[in-house]
Amino acid sequence: MKNIKYYLEKAQKEQWAIGQFNFSDFTQMKAIVEAGEKMKSPLILGTSEGESKFFGLQEAVALRDVLRKKSGLPIFLNLDHGKSFEYLKEAIDAGYDMVHLDGSKLSLEENIKITKEVVKYARKKGVTVEGEVGRIGNDASRLYSEKFVIKEEDLTKPEDAFRFLKETKADLLAVSIGNFHGIEISGIDPNLKLDVLKEVREKIGDKFLVLHGGSGTPEEDITGAIKLGIVKININTELRLAFSGNLRRFLNSNKEEIAPYKFLVDSKDSVERLVERKINLFGSADKA
Repeated sequence: MKNIKYYLEKAQKEQWAIGQFNFSDFTQMKAIVEAGEKMKSPLILGTSEGESKFFGLQEAVALRDVLRKKSGLPIFLNLDHGKSFEYLKEAIDAGYDMVHLDGSKLSLEENIKITKEVVKYARKKGVTVEGEVGRIGNDASRLYSEKFVIKEEDLTKPEDAFRFLKETKADLLAVSIGNFHGIEISGIDPNLKLDVLKEVREKIGDKFLVLHGGSGTPEEDITGAIKLGIVKININTELRLAFSGNLRRFLNSNKEEIAPYKFLVDSKDSVERLVERKINLFGSADKA
């Protein structure tokens, strides 16, 4: 199987993006992979620190291997929003394909310092590293009832992105361009600042760029961001909403049902359909 960098390069050249779809239980994981099979798309399976601590690092790796072998798909596993070198080292040692250091709350100097440590260790294991410059705030498990306000100081500065990539040699960079974790209650978030993305792209050249907080982003902004160099898009909140919403509806109308394999079917199907739609939007269908 070709490695993740092959697919990132292919996505960049052909102007499409690979979806990272987060999971915290096997029902979600299975739904994501079955959507990928149907659409013949490469996939990145993501677990945040919290999700991975619930699911288990080694368990996630073992099931990735099973699903990769069974489906024949290029499936990659990413540790999303790791906060420390120590935890990313655990994920690397467990067998993750990729790790993301979220140094957004650190000074640029400290962010660079820790990312360099991660890159040095990951290189020995053939693991891909994603860094982050700018602050992509908020909570991926929340709906926001009021319009979310993006602070200008949190946006990625092109010169900081250039310095970060030059000094750390990270493989990918997550940027703050008006995106945020979570989703507004309307289901549609504010527009991305594509002018900021364009400035970052012009400064850093052909480095791989990542869009976090893809849930709720207007579709025209997604396609615009891909044209400007985004090659990886993270989706989590919409998956959580699809899963939990269908589970609540089923249990509320079937109060005597106690068999999980029965009451999880609607939730699984809703996640699968959502992933199929995102794959179509990102342009990764038939790219496996």
